[in-house]
Amino acid sequence: MIPTTELQKPIIKTELPGPKAKEIIEADAKYVTPSYPRPDYKLVAQKGYGVWIEDPDGNVFLDCNAGVAVCSTGHCHPEIVRAISGQAAELIHLCGTDYYYRHMPELGRKLDEIVPIDGPTKTHFANSGAEAIETALKLAMYHTRRQKFVSFYGSFHGRTLGALSLTSSKKAQRLGFMRQALDVVHIPYPNKFRHFANDLPTDEATITKDVINWLENRVFQTTTPPEEVAGIILEVVQGEGGYIPAPTAFVKELRRICDQHGILLIVDEVQSGMGRTGKMFALDHHDGVRADIVCMAKGIGSGMPIGVCTARADIMTWHKGAHASTFGGNPVAIAAALKTIELLEGDLVENSKNVGAYLQEGLNKLKEKYDCIGDVRGLGMMLGVEFVKPAGSPSYLGGVDADQADGVVLSRAGYLAPDPELRDRIEMACFNKGLIILGCGTSTIRWSPPLILTKENADVALEIFDQAIAASI
Repeated sequence: MIPTTELQKPIIKTELPGPKAKEIIEADAKYVTPSYPRPDYKLVAQKGYGVWIEDPDGNVFLDCNAGVAVCSTGHCHPEIVRAISGQAAELIHLCGTDYYYRHMPELGRKLDEIVPIDGPTKTHFANSGAEAIETALKLAMYHTRRQKFVSFYGSFHGRTLGALSLTSSKKAQRLGFMRQALDVVHIPYPNKFRHFANDLPTDEATITKDVINWLENRVFQTTTPPEEVAGIILEVVQGEGGYIPAPTAFVKELRRICDQHGILLIVDEVQSGMGRTGKMFALDHHDGVRADIVCMAKGIGSGMPIGVCTARADIMTWHKGAHASTFGGNPVAIAAALKTIELLEGDLVENSKNVGAYLQEGLNKLKEKYDCIGDVRGLGMMLGVEFVKPAGSPSYLGGVDADQADGVVLSRAGYLAPDPELRDRIEMACFNKGLIILGCGTSTIRWSPPLILTKENADVALEIFDQAIAASI
């Protein structure tokens, strides 16, 4: 199940990046688009095995990012490699939108068993998460004959023009692209650490009530009549926005609203699905709630490019030629996906739950140690650590000391002021010590390691993280 290696800790042999890595970075700057949102640290990957990444200079890093939650079974899992190699030797491609092969119905049947949708389903295959979202948007418009959508501030659903209309996690993603392609209204996400009205901590009941009230009594009563809304697109755990889990009460309320108004509940499980949260899907944490459409990618293929949109069969009734993809449902990508799900159902989902809880416990101990950690949150191996400015630091609330900001009483002075600069310093310090993590949101570090991570790996990662924080504050 879990690939093993004698390696226990990262090995850093050179300055970072090393001389061979620098050559690749220089060539990349000359020939590759500058639009990629790479972090300040410069990782050049040469090999991957298990939870380890080796660069061309022989430096070895402990990977707690997994290619942004993609390499769910670890790097080059031997069973995934065998599945890919075996399929590549048999059939690489034959455009499944024009011809037939067994792989599409095999994966469709498996998804019908596990996806949190009631009743029979049908599946459309694509090449990425953004393409899966585009499929869901087109399908929702086709089925409902409506054109409006509701999305959330902080959401990320892709950078293609339709998906970009939903995305709102960073200004850079929209800057320069003028008006959006779709009619989308954004509402606050239910973040109990930062209530949208005052940025103060609250409880799940309050944030649920206030966001639902905003949707039903503000948005629906003014700009966006519910009878014109095709779909509400939800990340059950918001990814790029800061690894923020939605409260169960909120998810249930969205389901109620969708049922009441004939709106489709579209659940984006691109980052949170495939065992990432300690269950197969993040929606599985909310008993009794089912989606109408579920979008998947990232971890479903263990690194192979595949996106999937699964919907209720009575919704996916569009006409021949309405939507297709030359490469979507590629046999090699599907072979990897089928093997990935087999490994997840074996014991990787359970490992994500158990080792994820162990990692979260360790991160909470660091929160007790360091005032700069404002929040530790998440499910399974989808964990966020949000960094804030300590007591006495200038607050974003007008540039005064946080404990003096217009009489606002904070439970801990400076508790709410995000500290993205500290987050970035910690991210860089981790890299220099051989730990790969990545930021998200305003001042959060995301933990999305391969689901094969062990408690021993977690101990090493926590030790390095501790050292990096101490060196950065």
